[in-house]
Amino acid sequence: METATQESLISFETHPSQYRHLRLEVEGPIARILIDNHEDGLRPGYQLKLNSYDLGVDIELADAIQRLRFEHPEVGSVLVTSAQEGVFSSGANIFMLGSSAHGFKVNFCKYTNETRLYMEDATEFSGQTYVAGLNGIASGGGYELPMACEEIYLIDDRRSAVALPEVPYLGVLPGTGGLTRLVDKRKVRRDRADVFSTLAEGIKGQRAKEWGLVDDVFPASTFDEKVNERLSELADGGYPNRKGISMDALTPVQEGDTLQYRHVSLTVNERDRVATLSMQVPDALPNIPENASDLGADWFPLRAFREWDDAILRLRFHYPEVGLVLFKTQGALEVVRDMDEQMEAHKEDWFVREVTLFMKRVFKRVDCTARSFFALIEEGSCFAGSLFEFALAADRIYMLEEEGVSVQLTNQNAGTFPMANGLTRLQTRFIGDPAHVETLVKRREMMDTETADDFGLVTVAADEIDWEDEVRLAVEERVSLSPDSLTGMEASLRFAGPETMETKIFGRLSAWQNWIFQRPNAVGEKGAITLYGQPVNPVFDFNRT
Repeated sequence: METATQESLISFETHPSQYRHLRLEVEGPIARILIDNHEDGLRPGYQLKLNSYDLGVDIELADAIQRLRFEHPEVGSVLVTSAQEGVFSSGANIFMLGSSAHGFKVNFCKYTNETRLYMEDATEFSGQTYVAGLNGIASGGGYELPMACEEIYLIDDRRSAVALPEVPYLGVLPGTGGLTRLVDKRKVRRDRADVFSTLAEGIKGQRAKEWGLVDDVFPASTFDEKVNERLSELADGGYPNRKGISMDALTPVQEGDTLQYRHVSLTVNERDRVATLSMQVPDALPNIPENASDLGADWFPLRAFREWDDAILRLRFHYPEVGLVLFKTQGALEVVRDMDEQMEAHKEDWFVREVTLFMKRVFKRVDCTARSFFALIEEGSCFAGSLFEFALAADRIYMLEEEGVSVQLTNQNAGTFPMANGLTRLQTRFIGDPAHVETLVKRREMMDTETADDFGLVTVAADEIDWEDEVRLAVEERVSLSPDSLTGMEASLRFAGPETMETKIFGRLSAWQNWIFQRPNAVGEKGAITLYGQPVNPVFDFNRT
């Protein structure tokens, strides 16, 4: 079983002191993320010229966004710009993509999309407005990153342009939400978007502004001054009363087949292609003080969800053949319920809000992960409130019918953690019965297995005699099925209801990109990505499918 390829040995943790590509600068209410990508990438075989990027750059960007939210909550505006003259970013490195396995390419695009969405979430909910200062050419993914910002400003120097050249150059699509943001977010006219997306050299100057591709253009002589003025306006003094925390490293320990964090454990059975992801809740949690940030990075919901998030990313990149993940929890329902009630009571506190928003992000990461998930509710489980969202995110819920085995809903299940479709997981589960959802969200009593089953919260309820065989047979059947069909099936079933920009990015775009990345026109012997950089034109099969 292949689990230790060079591509998979990746750490998703870093620190500004360890950045190789980005620089994070904070001055009072204004922060700047400067792109200055080192030519050496995550692995040998390509160079990150012209500020092109790979997964290593995105890991640093995700870290910077998270640190600004937790360590620098005083910040009100964030500038994303380049430290290299004449170029903002030339996008994802094509030689990296061309030399990567298909699964890595797909997971790279997915991780990048999630990072962009986290940036947009910071603008919408945390008061940290992201601004792109394009002081050079922004091409491909190098323009998709600015589109994730709230505002885009382009230097007017007669050569700097914005472009999405993937279709004419590479025979693929802008893989990190470019086409969707172009029309859904930027509201660019369809015909203009069509021209723009097939114009390899891109569009510059006033035309870029007229078409809505950027918010304004400034001459080189005043570019920095105008952008800084806008940053100050958006920051509006920032949030000087917010006290940030220090985010420490997770440092999990490998113990045989188990990766052990402080509150989370990930056990991988490589032979059976099954993993178990479990969260252990402490016997007691501290009360939230007046200044919630005094709890620091060790506060259970922040620490535990950071660990769960890291484990999910490791599953994606390190264990491509693991097809099924079993979710488990251990602890007292009362502890989780009390934690949720306190978080609800302190939801206006910036720190509690940020932790809640991060939890939302982790649940969404689960939703978009191409693995089957079964939740096992058994003796000692504490699937209550916020942790019950893990069960609702699972494809199936198995619950042991035994005294003391219960679940419980809290206010956190009523809208705190919306999915990409804008609905709660309860609303999505009972898409055809809104009245039933209203009944459930008002119910606060513990529910035993029979009651939970009656309310439709359980897929299979089994007594102690049947439990082991029921779970074993379900697991064996699941891992025997085609992983391709399961990925398509699960992604189609998980997001019932309305479509949003986010569901389009992960549903339409990711599905198309996944398919196109395997086609000979892109990666075949004479495909556009394969021949990129060579003095040879690609040869296309012009049959439409």
